[in-house]
Amino acid sequence: MKRMFIAIAALVAVPAIAYAEDPIVGNWKTELGDTAAIAACSGGYCITLQSGKHAGKQIGTFRGKDGSYEGKITDPSANKTYDGSLTVSGNALKLKGCVMKVVCESQTWPRL
Repeated sequence: MKRMFIAIAALVAVPAIAYAEDPIVGNWKTELGDTAAIAACSGGYCITLQSGKHAGKQIGTFRGKDGSYEGKITDPSANKTYDGSLTVSGNALKLKGCVMKVVCESQTWPRL
């Protein structure tokens, strides 16, 4: 009986653990049509390209929670890194990269 209770408790806890995942975690479609995976790493979140010309390359590191994040984003074509921010709203991820906080560019990626 005790084992059955533990098994049931474990099954009930699984959805709670999955639900607690931060909204940034998952796969996103870049403006170029590539897949970018965002996963927890080093106390924050890393963006790694999963498809396209630069597949396997990590292009960002961010810290934050609850849909708002700050960090660094790399343009893999130019191999330049910028200060960046990310916000998640529903199934949309808005990225903003800036040079010296003056010249900024934004993109919006949909969740896959």
